[in-house]
Amino acid sequence: MAVWIQAQQLQGDALHQMQSLYGQHFPIEVRHYLSQWIEGQLWDAIDLENPQEEFKAKRLLDSLIQELQNKAEHQVGEDGFLLKIKLGHYASQLKSTYDRCPLELVRCIKHILYTEQRLVREATNSSSPVGGMMDSMSQKYQQINQAFEELRLLTQDTENDLRKLQHNQEYFIIQYQESLRIQAQLTSLATLPPADRQLREPALLSKRATVEAWLTREANTLQKYRLDLAEKHQKTLQLLRKQQTIILDDELIQWKRRQQLAGNGGPPEGGLDILQSWCEKLAETIWQNRQQIRRAEHLRQQLPIPGPIEELLNELNSTITDIISALVTSTFIIEKQPPQVLKTQTKFAATVRLLVGGKLNVHMNPPQVKATIISEQQAKALLKNENTRNDSSGEILNNNCVMEYHQTTGTLSAHFRNMSLKRIKRSDRRGAESVTEEKFTILFESQFSVGSNELVFQVKTLSLPVVVIVHGSQDNNATATVLWDNAFAEPGRVPFLVPDKVLWPQLCDAINMKYKAEVQSNRGLSEENLVFLAQKAFSSSSNNPDDYRSMTMTWSQFNRESLPGRNFTFWQWFDGVMELTKKHLKPHWNDGAILGFVNKQQAQDMLMSKPNGTFLLRFSDSEIGGITIAWVAENPNKAGERMVWNLMPYTTKDFSIRSLADRISDLNHLLFLYPDRPKDEVFSKYYTPPLSKAVDGYVKPQIKQVVPEFATVNPDPASGNPTYMDQGASPAPVNHPHAYGIYPPMSDSMLDTDGDFDLDDTMDVARHVEELLRRPVESQWGGQQS
Repeated sequence: MAVWIQAQQLQGDALHQMQSLYGQHFPIEVRHYLSQWIEGQLWDAIDLENPQEEFKAKRLLDSLIQELQNKAEHQVGEDGFLLKIKLGHYASQLKSTYDRCPLELVRCIKHILYTEQRLVREATNSSSPVGGMMDSMSQKYQQINQAFEELRLLTQDTENDLRKLQHNQEYFIIQYQESLRIQAQLTSLATLPPADRQLREPALLSKRATVEAWLTREANTLQKYRLDLAEKHQKTLQLLRKQQTIILDDELIQWKRRQQLAGNGGPPEGGLDILQSWCEKLAETIWQNRQQIRRAEHLRQQLPIPGPIEELLNELNSTITDIISALVTSTFIIEKQPPQVLKTQTKFAATVRLLVGGKLNVHMNPPQVKATIISEQQAKALLKNENTRNDSSGEILNNNCVMEYHQTTGTLSAHFRNMSLKRIKRSDRRGAESVTEEKFTILFESQFSVGSNELVFQVKTLSLPVVVIVHGSQDNNATATVLWDNAFAEPGRVPFLVPDKVLWPQLCDAINMKYKAEVQSNRGLSEENLVFLAQKAFSSSSNNPDDYRSMTMTWSQFNRESLPGRNFTFWQWFDGVMELTKKHLKPHWNDGAILGFVNKQQAQDMLMSKPNGTFLLRFSDSEIGGITIAWVAENPNKAGERMVWNLMPYTTKDFSIRSLADRISDLNHLLFLYPDRPKDEVFSKYYTPPLSKAVDGYVKPQIKQVVPEFATVNPDPASGNPTYMDQGASPAPVNHPHAYGIYPPMSDSMLDTDGDFDLDDTMDVARHVEELLRRPVESQWGGQQS
């Protein structure tokens, strides 16, 4: 029988546990309407710890969305119309949530299926496992859920004991009142004649003795009940502390770490809905136990019995107040961080959330949250509980926001949508530290009332470190500071300490993560790429990756000291490569058409063994954000000798005029992309389509790239002398119109002595071609077209 059919038959707490698996992260309606498809997929065939499996996860996500859309399209009737809208919304929601982290969808569904199978198995008392979905994440979730079940049973047990204690105490008070009545009767006997007193007194004395003996015995029993209840509460609170430590100090800290790495391009942190469900269960259990302890204290006050119980109850009350205080203050978190490179006078946003807001009814009196920017020193003082009440390091506009409760999601959050940093007050900097190395943080603070103002909490939380800039030119260096901090900050550090040096493999992980995110590519940096970067960073010539595994790189080497012989740092060069690739080269990088991380000598060694016309693309060593073409061809000055030529690097400015693919198309001497792929096979899909025909007698001019030494030689039938011709049309099979720019041979080479390309001369030629194209068609092209 399908698991979902069995899961729908669960009862009581098992049904509640099953329902709690679903939420905004994965709606229960999706599980219901796609149950057969979901259970038919091989979720356990995907290794969640292997990033290379991401493409499989992406395929499953796309299929899931397609199935939802298909299901939506086939809905008919009045009810079908509403369901169609709802399923379409869920398709968009799932795509938005998991498109950049499809492995998180697999993790979520594996956890859901495993838990459903376990609940069904337990309900049917079956010992045979259903499927092999037990991964480490599911085991951890199972342990947390088992602890919650144990806490539920303990809390129910103490609730039963408390009721029993209350019942016994009420009966004790009734008997105590009876003893007082007997005593009153004995006292009244003094007014009776001796004969009457002797007749009635023995019976009353006997009854009083019996009642007092029962009261003494029952008082001891009540005291034992109270002590047993207190011990049970101690056990419950001990388990509560342990569970809360796992959730807050392990799971929530890991979520915050994932959020920090997401700032460097890591996958979205995810999992906040699950964390909230756990925190709400903690809040509910803590509050139930707190109310029980308060009721036990009330019973003690009603009937004081000498003994240690008063001290025990005070201790329990203090402990549970500490636990709930830690829960409320720790679950006030920043769901959406402000930008870590923050430019003054620029709008920015952030979202804070209280994970237990719904359960503790904080939303009944919506609290206000205030945002303030503070310095590193002020953050240190804040964490030491030193008075920084009125301290700030700048002025933020629109920095107050009321928390809103969203009934459908059960979330209590404040969305700061239009904040702006009006001004910043900087501190004195240390040594060589620049303004882009100075760290600030956004402090969010509020006050929450819990339980009809029984408890009032002052809550504060700090954003990830931010670097404040006033001009876009500072963005590059500010990003370096943020990258280093996000990658290498230790949990629980003093704000905002980071190591001054890190192992090279650690830095490789950080820049590879950043590169993939910035370029939006699954193709990261290969081991060969990282060796090239190590050679650049350490001025080394070794090609062995093992030589760099134990080497360390300092912050100064990363982005304070210029590379040897250059006027830029390692990071500035690398960031330039990322920017160029992101803006202009992404499809070619994804296609594997750009080797990129190759130096001039390596390019020469690689190309000299290949046929003439073979070329490769490598990032410029001498210019930030530049890429050059290296190719092998005959040496025009020495017959029979071949050499490698390097074109002057292209930059973003060049590609804003003409794309890389079109420039490669223009150069007919480039034939094969290294090692042996015909260039049209690689680049033709990116060529600009042919221009439309002339309109109203005008011909639209084009810019074409030429390298005169390598322009096509074509004999001129009229003069018998060769002229140099750069063919504007791409080689077959791409169909471009015939538009030739013809110019006489040029004696001055556009290639300098180092084989670098002179862009100014090239643009002169381009302008010459453009001028020719502006002349009347009849006089300029008469007799030249075939």
